[in-house]
Amino acid sequence: MRTPPSVYDYDMDSGVSVLKKIHTILGGFNASNYVTERKWAAAADGTQVPMSILYRNDLVKLDGSDPMLLYGYGSYEICIDPSFRGSRFSLVDRGFIYVIAHIRGGGEMGRKWYEDGKLLKKKNTFTDFIDCAEHLIKSKYCSREKLCINGRSAGGLLMGAVLNMRPDLFRAAVAGVPFVDVVTTMLDPTIPLTTAEWEVMAQEYPNILVTAGLNDPRVMYSEPAKYVAKLRELKRDDNLVLFKCELGAGHFSKSGRFEKLQEDAFTYAFILKALGMTRKLASL
Repeated sequence: MRTPPSVYDYDMDSGVSVLKKIHTILGGFNASNYVTERKWAAAADGTQVPMSILYRNDLVKLDGSDPMLLYGYGSYEICIDPSFRGSRFSLVDRGFIYVIAHIRGGGEMGRKWYEDGKLLKKKNTFTDFIDCAEHLIKSKYCSREKLCINGRSAGGLLMGAVLNMRPDLFRAAVAGVPFVDVVTTMLDPTIPLTTAEWEVMAQEYPNILVTAGLNDPRVMYSEPAKYVAKLRELKRDDNLVLFKCELGAGHFSKSGRFEKLQEDAFTYAFILKALGMTRKLASL
C-alpha cells in the first residue's frame, strides 16, 4: 500500500530482480515515511478477519487519538487487494490511518470466505466489519469519535447495514452508489444483484454522505435518493446527511483522472469536516 506501481526485470536463473521503472508520485513522496501492517480481528464466531493498515510513521501516535478511514466491500467474491492508490495519501499525510477490512463475502481467503458472506450468511459481512472496527478501537488505532467508514455499491449496502446495527460506533460514513432499495431492485430481472434487505431505523446516526450517478445501470439513483429521504425523516440527531448525485456519471463515477481526483477530494473534505479538521476561511 506504500509502494507505487513498479516494473522489474527478473532473471529466472539467478533469481535477481532489477527495478526498471517506478511510477512517479508528485509532492516529494518517500515510501520510507509510511508503514503498512497486516492485523487480524476476531469475529463473533471465532473467525480471524484480516485487515490491511497504512499510516505515516512520523504523524500517528497509536494511542487512540488518531483519525481513521476504514474501508470495506465484502461481496461477489471480489478481492480488495492492499494495493497502492495515490489519492489516499491526501488523508494519510494529514495523520489519518487508512484500513481495508477484508471481510467475508469477498474472495481474499478463498471460495469459502465468499460463501460464508452471502445468502443466509450475508450478515457475517456486516458483523465482520463491526468486529474489525471494535478491534481497531480496542488496539488504540482510533476512537469512535474519529472513526470514519467508506464503501461503494455493495459496499454501500455494507454502510447502510452497519449504520443501522451500530450507529454509535462511527463519526462519519460515506455510502457511494449504495445498494439499499433491495426489494425494488430484486424485482427487476435485468439487474442481477442479490443480498439481504435492511430497513432504516429511527435512531441517531453519524454524519453521512451518500452519492449516486444519474446514469448508473446497476444501482439506480432512486435507491440512494429514497434512502437519504428516509434517513432525514427518521434520524434523531443534528448530524449531516448529504446527497450528491452526479448528473454525468454511471456506477463507477466520473471518467477521467482529474475528475476522479475531484470526487476523492469531495469525499475527503466531507470526512475532514465531520472530524472538525477543516480550516476556517477568513472573512472577506
